[in-house]
Amino acid sequence: MARAVDWIVHGAGQLLTLAGDGPRCGGAMGELGLITGGAVAIANGHIVAVGTTSEVRGRYRAPREINAGGRVVLPGFIDAHTHPVFAGSRQDEFELRIAGATYLEIMAAGGGIMSTVRATRSASVTQLVDEARPRLARMLAHGTTTAEAKTGYGLTTADELKSLQAIQALNAAQPLELVPTFLGAHAVPEEYADRADAYVDLVIEEMLPAVLEAESAPVFCDVFCDQGAFDIVHTRRILVAAKRKGLALKVHADEFAHLGAVALAAALGAVSADHLLRTSHNELKAMAEEGIAGVLLPGTPFGLGHREYADARTMIEVGVPVALGTDLNPGTCYCESMPFIMALACRFMRMTPAEAVVASTVNAAYAIGRGADLGRLQPGFIADLLILDAEDYRDLAYRFGSNLVQTVIKRGEVFFAAADVCAERGDRS
Repeated sequence: MARAVDWIVHGAGQLLTLAGDGPRCGGAMGELGLITGGAVAIANGHIVAVGTTSEVRGRYRAPREINAGGRVVLPGFIDAHTHPVFAGSRQDEFELRIAGATYLEIMAAGGGIMSTVRATRSASVTQLVDEARPRLARMLAHGTTTAEAKTGYGLTTADELKSLQAIQALNAAQPLELVPTFLGAHAVPEEYADRADAYVDLVIEEMLPAVLEAESAPVFCDVFCDQGAFDIVHTRRILVAAKRKGLALKVHADEFAHLGAVALAAALGAVSADHLLRTSHNELKAMAEEGIAGVLLPGTPFGLGHREYADARTMIEVGVPVALGTDLNPGTCYCESMPFIMALACRFMRMTPAEAVVASTVNAAYAIGRGADLGRLQPGFIADLLILDAEDYRDLAYRFGSNLVQTVIKRGEVFFAAADVCAERGDRS
């Protein structure tokens, strides 16, 4: 007798299961676990079974079904690096960069991160939530079902807590799931100009204890270790203190200058190191040996008009588990689309379409500490999946500028779908 479930998605021309354990590295980054004519059974927000359509529909019955109609079905995208909670905009800086100003020049003149800090400090939690919700809705419509979300535009204890409260409120108010990261060390604020040591003391002695005691406590601690931000000594102090308090570690590294942050990340057992445009070969090997994810953000050099991108091919060759993220932020990369990031990764970092899919699902889940329940279509995992308006997964990177995501399922519920996709069980065609 067929077992009752909540949903069956069937008739997938290409079902990308990405089944397995742990992150994908090296040649395994091209393995998608593809099933032709596949189906997925869902109950209580989790995946119950995966197989061919005949297998799944022979063993399970559901009051609701979706006929994928020969289209691609794959896990929901996981955005491994975002800054989604902020107020205001920086269109003026975009024009300045077009005219020739550099990111570091704009930051030195009081713009950049500090421009957003001023706007965010003046905003209430309600305003931050109201401004972020449309961003998250657009991310969801482009297939992102989970995203890491950083603070870092408050830079006072009260304002960093406010950002965490906004992340918590957003998790309760809309379906895209956010994994919070404390980034109090995003920049040295104006009131601490020429007193970076004192600001680092504040981060360690006041901010870290406060955010860990909050109801909306973060999962990770991150530091922007780069030219114009925090040096390696400050970064080490903050990350060591955060690790002692039980936070998992991330680091912004080697975006503009090589300061040794990746070697520090390897020594401290960080979960990920992000950006990595100037990372040495030996440091990449150390990342591979420690299992540290390399979160690459090709939207950022694109947004800045730069021609230099991270060396994804070398990272894959030495065994770094490569993940992708949008780096969604108001200054350098106002991008809400993971498929566009995948298109950039293939063109400018020479990743294959299959590697880009792995980097946006399995490895991105690993990079945000969710590899045990997200990023794969296999029994026991959370039922986050997408149906594309395409019959070949390679179209995600091959085609760009339009949205191929037709249906988004988050925790077993449909939140975005074309009108002709969903069918009651009576329509089994």
